[in-house]
Amino acid sequence: MEHESTIRLISFLLIFILVALLEIALPCRTLTMSKKWRWFNNLSIMAINPVLLRLMFPVFAIGMARTAQTNGWGLLPNLPGTPDLIAIGIGIVALDLMIYLQHVMFHAVPLLWRLHMVHHTDLDIDLTTGLRFHPVEIVLSMILKITLIVALGPPVISVLVFEILLNGMAMFNHGNIKLPPSVDHFLRLFVVTPDMHRVHHSVIIRETNSNYGFNISLWDRLFGTYLAQPSKGHQDMTIGLSQFRDHRRLTLLWLLILPLIGDLGKQPINR
Repeated sequence: MEHESTIRLISFLLIFILVALLEIALPCRTLTMSKKWRWFNNLSIMAINPVLLRLMFPVFAIGMARTAQTNGWGLLPNLPGTPDLIAIGIGIVALDLMIYLQHVMFHAVPLLWRLHMVHHTDLDIDLTTGLRFHPVEIVLSMILKITLIVALGPPVISVLVFEILLNGMAMFNHGNIKLPPSVDHFLRLFVVTPDMHRVHHSVIIRETNSNYGFNISLWDRLFGTYLAQPSKGHQDMTIGLSQFRDHRRLTLLWLLILPLIGDLGKQPINR
C-alpha cells in the first residue's frame, strides 16, 4: 500500500483537531496545571519517539506487514480460503489484544513499570496524555508488534487501520471530554471511552490497575480488569501517581530520566 505515512499523518492531525475541539465543547474536568507547559512536554516526548524508531528499525509495523505478505510469512497467509475481510478483522483484533496484554505487562513487571509510569505522571489528563510515552516503551511496543505481525501475517491494510485506530483512540479515550451518560454507556459496550479510561489514571492504586484497554473494551470485561467508575467521581478524583506530585519537576528531561531515578511506588500489580 502506497502513501501510508501520509494517510497516518493526515488521520493523526484530523483526530487531534477533532478531540481538541470536543475538549473545548464538552469539557469534563477543570485542568489543574498550565496547558502550555503540559502540552510542550507531552508533544516533545511524542516527537522524539518516531526519530528513535527510525534510527533503530529498518521498517515499522506496516513495512513489516508488507514484507511478511510478500514472503508468505505467518499463519493467515497459510490458511487457505480465508476471506480477505476475515483476515483483516483477525489482524486488527489480534493486534489490539496484544496491546491490552502489553499494557498489563507494563503494570505487572517493575522494570517495565519504570518506563510506563512516565505516562502516568501527568497530573492532568487530556488528549496529549495519550501521546506521552517514554521512547524506550515505544521501542519495546514496536518489537512486540513486529513479532506478532511476522507470526500472524495479517494483511497490510489491517495493520494500517490498526495503527490509525490505536493512535486515534489513545487521543480520544484520554480526552478531557464528558460524553452524555447514555452515549458513554452505549459506546463503552464496544470501545474504550474517556470516562472508562480516566479511571485508569486515578492516583488510587486499585483504580490505576484497571481498564487497560485502549480500543476494544471487551478485553477488560473478559479478563476481569474492568472498573466502571472512579470511587470519588470524575470531578473529584486525583489524576497521576502519589509519589510524583511536584509539577515543577515534570520537565521533558526529567521524564526521560525518570525510569532511572524514579520511585516505583506501590502501583506494580505484583507489589
